[in-house]
Amino acid sequence: MQLTTALKKFADDSMQRHPGEAQETMKSAIEALKATDILEKAFKTGDMLPNMTLINAKGQEVALQDLYSQERLVIIFYRGGWCPYCNLELKAFESVLPQLKAIGARLVAIGPELPDNSLTTTQKNELSFEVLSDTDNALAAKMNLLYPLPDDLVQLYSKFGIDLVANQGNQANSLPIAATYIIEKDGTISFHFLEEDYKLRADPETVLAAL
Repeated sequence: MQLTTALKKFADDSMQRHPGEAQETMKSAIEALKATDILEKAFKTGDMLPNMTLINAKGQEVALQDLYSQERLVIIFYRGGWCPYCNLELKAFESVLPQLKAIGARLVAIGPELPDNSLTTTQKNELSFEVLSDTDNALAAKMNLLYPLPDDLVQLYSKFGIDLVANQGNQANSLPIAATYIIEKDGTISFHFLEEDYKLRADPETVLAAL
């Protein structure tokens, strides 16, 4: 599982790059999130994907129903192009895109970034699949994936040069948890991966096996 290995290596290296208080702040935020009921409430296998219209990186409207009604749909929720773990995930899924297409599945990534920032993420990672903007995290909130960042983590991100207000175009300082879904042609969720720890993601091999 190449993505899983790459994520672990990056996380281990991060502990060396940002030791001490920074690590404690990030670890504390994860533990606080784990203490909530977010995973219990989040949409899972058997639930129906909400029928919403999002904006792609070119500023065009895309109805989710139009995507899954044609072929099975794999959805990756990501935090933003500023997140190195998200970039590793997006690149890993790009690498298996031919395999997904061969079995009749479509791939999209959904994040809270403004369309211009989604375009930057697409170009930076050389992605050939659709990247959609979930304005104000509306879809993530409806699917119970959204959580507010603690103030000390927001301050830490600011020190790292991460401006969530500029990235998302709102003042909420909220993000979706790591989530990957397979959606059937009738809109039913047939596979889910949910994780409070943003350093852990669904491996493409696992998703391929579930299709």
